Amino acid sequence: MTMCARWLSRSAIMSLSMLLIIGAAQAQTSPKYPNYPSETPSAFEQPTYGMDHERRDVMIPMRDGVKLHTVILVPKGAKHVGILFTRTPYKASALTTNTPSVHLGTSLWGYDNATEPIVAGGYIRVVQDIRGKYDSEGDYVMNRPVHGPLNPTPVDESTDTYDTIDWLVKNLPESNGKVGVLGISYDGFLSLMPLVHPHPALKCVVPMNPMVDGWRGDDWFHNGAFRQQNMPYIYEQTATRDNSAHWLSSNFDDYDMYMNAVSAGELGKQRNMGQIGFWKKVTEHPSYDSFWSEQAVDRVLAGEPLTVPTMLVHSLWDQEDIYGAPAMYKVLSPKDNHHDKLFFVLGPWHHGQEIDDADSLGAIKFRSDTGLYFREQILAPFLAHYLQDDAPAMHIAPVTAFESGANRWVQLKSWPAGCENGCAPTPKPLYFQSDAKLSFSAPSNGDAFDEYVSDPAKPVPFRARPSQPVGYTPNLSWVRWLVDDQREFSGRPDVLTFKTDVLTTPVKISGEPVANLIASTTGTDSDWVVKLIDVYPDEVPGQPELGGYQLAVSMDIFRGRYRESLSQPKAITPGTPLLYKFALPTSNHVFLPGHRIMVQVQSSWFPLYDRNPQTFVPIIFFARPTDYKKAKESIFLVSGHACFVELAVVTNER
Repeated sequence: MTMCARWLSRSAIMSLSMLLIIGAAQAQTSPKYPNYPSETPSAFEQPTYGMDHERRDVMIPMRDGVKLHTVILVPKGAKHVGILFTRTPYKASALTTNTPSVHLGTSLWGYDNATEPIVAGGYIRVVQDIRGKYDSEGDYVMNRPVHGPLNPTPVDESTDTYDTIDWLVKNLPESNGKVGVLGISYDGFLSLMPLVHPHPALKCVVPMNPMVDGWRGDDWFHNGAFRQQNMPYIYEQTATRDNSAHWLSSNFDDYDMYMNAVSAGELGKQRNMGQIGFWKKVTEHPSYDSFWSEQAVDRVLAGEPLTVPTMLVHSLWDQEDIYGAPAMYKVLSPKDNHHDKLFFVLGPWHHGQEIDDADSLGAIKFRSDTGLYFREQILAPFLAHYLQDDAPAMHIAPVTAFESGANRWVQLKSWPAGCENGCAPTPKPLYFQSDAKLSFSAPSNGDAFDEYVSDPAKPVPFRARPSQPVGYTPNLSWVRWLVDDQREFSGRPDVLTFKTDVLTTPVKISGEPVANLIASTTGTDSDWVVKLIDVYPDEVPGQPELGGYQLAVSMDIFRGRYRESLSQPKAITPGTPLLYKFALPTSNHVFLPGHRIMVQVQSSWFPLYDRNPQTFVPIIFFARPTDYKKAKESIFLVSGHACFVELAVVTNER
């Protein structure tokens, strides 16, 4: 075969191959049956007809190059108006567009939106995904600590807020250059972060129900006891960027699910939570070590001057973050030298209820919509004063507090002031007595102690079963568990109950009740739960279902191993009376004539908190089934060993 023949043969082969390829392509594009064109456009353009605002989705660059997804809603015709800014891990696009409407007021439905003052104020509304969540770039860290030992990077939530504010005032020609930041819960934590080296354009912040210290009394622990019902939140919030991984429950009743797992650590293993960075940190730091103390926001801001007007908003029955706002007030109030930078609001709400209807909570009625009052009479003038040009003068007291029981708002100079003329509450012990009595008089004689058996195999429920998971869907009652009727538990043999005689005069308390237990246990570790309760009369005119109701006013848990040091756990010496002293959540309540005051004491609160095995183990997360033992708990009642709850009683109000 000549060279030419060989070439021709190759050419023929190549030509044949090309024909086959072309034929195959034609076969793919020319099927036997014709395509039916899709009716869905490749990119749909949202209509703008009739819109009373303009929506802008932007990616704002941070100092390290990461871009954060930000939704900007600008009212039509806006000129020289303030900016109201919320940063969130809960999907900015959902918080701004969930309700289909052309009107701004109906689309601002989201959890961190106090709709009336936002719309009436004409503000530019800005909502941003924090780094690592949803449509923002970067890596997510739960409650990212500020730059320092826990965060060696140059960025944190304070710098991201600063960089975003800087971009907003330079790129929104409709604004007047004034920015306010507000948010609830996690977003409340994010509302505190800009107080660290604040941007000059930041004119006010409104942290509502903020997460402040996850170990002392907010989301993750309360005085060392782990809030295990928040495990699904940790799972869903941190497993994926878009919260698409959902916790799989195994029981309708959470009580059974957590009991079957034995320990929180074992349940975490069953749900593959070892993959989640924050869960590993939680289980590695069960005590109040530097991991928790150095990121506690009250400690962080203790080292910063207060230069930005701040309104702290607290719910007296906050079922999630009841520690945060009062703790922040304690730290910030000494910095407010001229009484013009710090404002404190205490309302009769569950977590975040101040932006919702709030004329009642569970069975308890307040005779008015306290949430609307807050939004219209307190929040709206505060925002207007600092964010609007030529705004009218603001007439808001340094402290506005709702008195539960009496059901009225009071304006105070400070907290806890007790009354409007500035009187201070007086610490007054309310003593446990023999025969289940409770009295302001110290015990003189009677039984040396009262006792009960705490059995980890039968822990005291924190509410009537079935125990529902944490959640805000309409079929869940999580939001009202702090006002549940406590009669369910007062008759249990493993709950001690003490109560006063029927009151003939009102008893008003303002501030933190302090539990002083002198107790012994036959175990080497123990939890102590103390509940301060308002017992209603046997019959209540107009609301008969409240007859004999036991309303919890303030209650909390303390893990006994931390009685000497929060950071260094220590086994309890069996059979030895020891002092356990810890503060209960702040309250502003009036026990009315005809009512009684009650205190309940128990050693488990399940499944909200993990069970104490009652034998000392290094880390309770990984306690074995054989570690859980019954223990006899003794509460002492005699002079010199008397137990009491110290109440901040207002005695000279008039």
